[in-house]
Amino acid sequence: MERCGAQSPSASFEDEEELVRVQDDLTRMLGVLPEDVRGMVRDHPQRKHLLEIVLDLGRAPEARFLGDIGSVFLREAPVTEEELVDAADAVGDFGGDNRAGIEGTLHRISCIRNRRGRIVGMTCRVGRAVTGHIDMIRDVLPSGESVLFLGRPGVGKTTVIREMARVLSDELKKRVVIIDTSNEIGGDGDVAHPAIGGARRMQVPDPSMQHRVMIEAVENHMPEVIIVDEIGTEAEALACRTIAERGVQLIGTAHGQLLENLIKNPTLADLVGGVQTVTLGDDEARARGCQKSILERQGPPTFPILIEMHERNMWVAHNVAESVDEVLTGARPVVQLRTRDPDGEVAIHRTVYDMDVSLGTANISHTLGAMGGIIAPTSRVNNKPDSSEDDPYAWVDTIGIAPDKDVAMEAYGGFKEKKKRGKKTRASAKRSR
Repeated sequence: MERCGAQSPSASFEDEEELVRVQDDLTRMLGVLPEDVRGMVRDHPQRKHLLEIVLDLGRAPEARFLGDIGSVFLREAPVTEEELVDAADAVGDFGGDNRAGIEGTLHRISCIRNRRGRIVGMTCRVGRAVTGHIDMIRDVLPSGESVLFLGRPGVGKTTVIREMARVLSDELKKRVVIIDTSNEIGGDGDVAHPAIGGARRMQVPDPSMQHRVMIEAVENHMPEVIIVDEIGTEAEALACRTIAERGVQLIGTAHGQLLENLIKNPTLADLVGGVQTVTLGDDEARARGCQKSILERQGPPTFPILIEMHERNMWVAHNVAESVDEVLTGARPVVQLRTRDPDGEVAIHRTVYDMDVSLGTANISHTLGAMGGIIAPTSRVNNKPDSSEDDPYAWVDTIGIAPDKDVAMEAYGGFKEKKKRGKKTRASAKRSR
């Protein structure tokens, strides 16, 4: 079977919906697919929205698209074991993380194995070189502050940091080193993809060694910026802190949608300063009007700036120190809501952090506790409609308002009176004896 590394044409197009320039090397990945579905993928009208192609043994090959398009089966016949073997041969060797790539492209091929180690499924993730997303945070880059990106898989985190590597190295003339664990940022092969510009790329032999390569990059290659994708272990979080304390700017990504996800994650909480329990004295607790045991930020955050990527054109930027302190006290921090309109103009608004607005989903507030959900400390006793969707400052009006005494007695008084009557009855019985 022909190796996927063979030269073949690529497509370059303007994405009018997202106002970015896309370099598409999809035709380089067609050699992985069964021959009878290659033409369908190459000529599909929604090709620019293609996210991945799934080949599972005994099931029809499936193409998955971004947005509301969903998934499409490419044929009725199921994938055979012979087709999976041919696809694996076209790709080459898989690493310890069961990932492989196609030399000279940004595509990622991942495999699923059975208990005996045989490949029974493959996910062919389409990688594209996209330019234009950097406009959302171009004002942040010259600051030298470390930036962490959060977002669900497929929202575009790796695409953004790849473009940041190019801008930092080519336009800002900084020494940039990429820690490329799965060759997803700089592409597969020994020669890095042109999409990263003049940034240098260090490959990682095994995913468990990523933190060691991060430290090696600082000690041996004198970078001004280090870019790392998918920070996920405690060792990697510790390596990030060590690098930041040496004065090197960090650009990283982690899986998770909200800042609160990191605060509650003991493995990655150090990235935002960590959380510790502090016991206050009686006088201090009385002065603050809180319990004696409270949660506080443990130290300065490794990443002073955190960006939640909810959609490709809608991000929320946090000043991490301020936001973490506010969240731990049950308040809502003030954040930057960064959006891009259909004309390509980026707008930055300072707003109260409200996940109803940020995620555009009204029901999300029921899961967020201190962010304004059903277990929030400002929930209403009288069950009046919540007006926070229209006015994010509406909760201020409830501060200091105690529930009506008569309402409370009506709700609980009957139970207390029954207990009293019970006690008197028992006392009367004793006297009668």
